Amino acid sequence: MIYFDNSATTMIHPQVLDTYNKVSQRFMGNPSSLHRLGQQSSVLLEKSRVQIADILGVESSEIFFTSGGTEGNNWVLKGTAIEKRSFGNHIIVSSVEHPSVSNTAKQLEELGFKVSFCPVDRNGMIDCHDLKKLITEETILVSTVVVNSEVGMVQRIKEISTLLENYPSIHYHVDAVQAITKLSVDKFLTPRVDFMTCSAHKFQGPRGIGFVYWRSGAKLSPLLTGGGQEHNKRSGTENTPAIVAMAKAIRIATDDQEMKEQKIRHLKNALATGLQQYEHVTIFSSLDDESSAPHILTFGLKKVRGEVLVHAFEDKDIYISTTSACSSRQKTDSSTLHAMGVTHHFAETAVRISLNHQNTIAEVEQFLVIFNQLYNKFSKIYS
Repeated sequence: MIYFDNSATTMIHPQVLDTYNKVSQRFMGNPSSLHRLGQQSSVLLEKSRVQIADILGVESSEIFFTSGGTEGNNWVLKGTAIEKRSFGNHIIVSSVEHPSVSNTAKQLEELGFKVSFCPVDRNGMIDCHDLKKLITEETILVSTVVVNSEVGMVQRIKEISTLLENYPSIHYHVDAVQAITKLSVDKFLTPRVDFMTCSAHKFQGPRGIGFVYWRSGAKLSPLLTGGGQEHNKRSGTENTPAIVAMAKAIRIATDDQEMKEQKIRHLKNALATGLQQYEHVTIFSSLDDESSAPHILTFGLKKVRGEVLVHAFEDKDIYISTTSACSSRQKTDSSTLHAMGVTHHFAETAVRISLNHQNTIAEVEQFLVIFNQLYNKFSKIYS
């Protein structure tokens, strides 16, 4: 099997799974309980919070545990809307956001908030001049993805942060689900970022666990209320085994991170070089190191729908995807590609390869062998 769908989810690391199992078996107490078993779990939970904060270079009091990226994105958008409603009702998101941001923004629009979708250029990048034009006295939040999950472009977070320094009352949220452990954190966690969302299953951690970085001093209403966990900001019994395992996963993933990034980018470039040899292949992802993530390569084969190519590779035990896994089953074209000006005719062909440092050059070579076979098989369609 060749697994090239790591942006959808990663295989849990064996050491992380071992940590999860051990904590599940040995630390049964509810962290909110006053007895010894509860206190043991509470101590373990707080140690995990400190470990994650240390890796990010932030305070442990700025880390809040969630069920993953979707909850985190919903929390920041809706929590800002609730908290700052008396100050304004305008939200700006980019036109290349993950559905957990774009659909949440549309839901808030239905509830009476004003939402602006900032356009992007043909590379999927925001022009800060366009963003500035959208800001009004009613603007309370700007939300941008760091690494787009569909084509892998890296947004201009530092430039946007510099612009927003002139608007200190506006919350700035970044969705770092596809960026954390793939890029150096100093490329996107600027002092101007108020909130950042991350999800463990994107870096070989368990599913159903994530965290929000919440800059000290920023205001946000709870999305989940109840027992008052997470300093009364996110109620619900904490998933201690998953939290501890997530801390383990992010430590492993950030160990030798630069070396891993270089390896993954080498694999991506080898794939791109191989695919560029074919006349009827269009590569949608940028290959520039500064503006593209190392692990995502999106391309299309002329007149062959993306899902057809996905299943053709699956028949050869190779796993890739159409664009975002969260929306691929809906069989809709990539919203990102449309925002970049790609026509429907080309967008419907898009498939995504997403890599992990455990992938190998031998897998890349085998993928290209199989692709050559499929290219010839589909020749009657595009010729």
